[in-house]
Amino acid sequence: MNTHTPSRRSLLRFGAAAVPLAALGAAFPAMARADEAPQVQAGEAATATPRLRMPAESDRHDRTFMAWPALSSIWGRKLSAVRDDIARVAYEISRYEPVVLVARPGQAAGARYWCGRGSTYGITVVEIPNDDLWIRDFGPTFTVAPGAVAGVDTNFNGWGKTGTSYYQPFAKDAAVAATLLAEYGVSRVSAPFVGEGGALETDGQGTLLATVSSLVNPNRNPGMTQDQVEQALKSSLGMDKVIWLAGLAGQDITDDHIDCLARFTAPGRVVLDQPGPGTDQLWIDVYQQAKQVLRNATDAQGRALTVVELPGPDRALIRGRGKDFLSSYTNFYVANGAVFVPQFGDGYADGIAYAVLQAEFPDRDIVQINIDNIASGGGGIHCATQSQPAVPAAR
Repeated sequence: MNTHTPSRRSLLRFGAAAVPLAALGAAFPAMARADEAPQVQAGEAATATPRLRMPAESDRHDRTFMAWPALSSIWGRKLSAVRDDIARVAYEISRYEPVVLVARPGQAAGARYWCGRGSTYGITVVEIPNDDLWIRDFGPTFTVAPGAVAGVDTNFNGWGKTGTSYYQPFAKDAAVAATLLAEYGVSRVSAPFVGEGGALETDGQGTLLATVSSLVNPNRNPGMTQDQVEQALKSSLGMDKVIWLAGLAGQDITDDHIDCLARFTAPGRVVLDQPGPGTDQLWIDVYQQAKQVLRNATDAQGRALTVVELPGPDRALIRGRGKDFLSSYTNFYVANGAVFVPQFGDGYADGIAYAVLQAEFPDRDIVQINIDNIASGGGGIHCATQSQPAVPAAR
């Protein structure tokens, strides 16, 4: 299958400089356009044009996007059970903020029926062709500035797995970001790199966490050095600093996304996935390398990082123990007023995860959800969601 080539509508490409609001100009829909810059009086210093920047997930959201798994060729006999998990996650999130579910036109009615339970904010099914549920990776990654929002299309290529045992259809997923942004009137920026939303983790203040294995990889960005990938990340996401963790290539479909390994809970605070009993030594080595880097790192503001370990479950006790089963509590999702985290069936570890995350997010509900069927496919709650941030007030 050919790699998806960005085209269609509102195609914008930017190079080394971070994307300023002025660069979007008339391409911005009126609803997303920043206010005009204030006039500078004689003798006053001109201020820099605000940059669009990827916000922290804990910032206010307008909605959560999800996707309805479409293909039995991907999930086999588990498709119905996976849809049950997706409907459950959508319902729980919809108690706190609106949920928009992408579904193939021929499957939309079924998705509406499946998700038809009552909820506080509602679940809207939008008919857009897709292949699978991992909208974190193929959906848009949003950036904001005062009075403005844009969606970054990271040029999803199926995690670069064409020709490998991990390959699955992705052509329809690759088109979702552009279609969804058009549906909601948000301008699209084509990233100068290939990647996925699950490979990107930020504190909202200019610091990005990422793994070398998932981005500096010839299956996504052939011929690009780590420095070139870093500059592309900074320019398209408004970042000032990238903290690189080594990760591990070739052992899962994502090549070790950051959102299963290390996450910001606040500026200067990172939770780190600590492998539970029964974890392969390869992943223990990844954790140990990440811990060393994070404990010696500073963020874009010069702060040392506080690292809080989040112990994983005992893989002998969890309900699903397949090779691809993602037993990471770190793949949580932060929504308005709540944090959604997997519950794996190891009662002790589930309880520790609840306590750690409640301490990190004291003003939010911690909602634990059984997602064993989703996890069997190598992903989690964060992988299955993408937030559209609220537009910050214009200055």
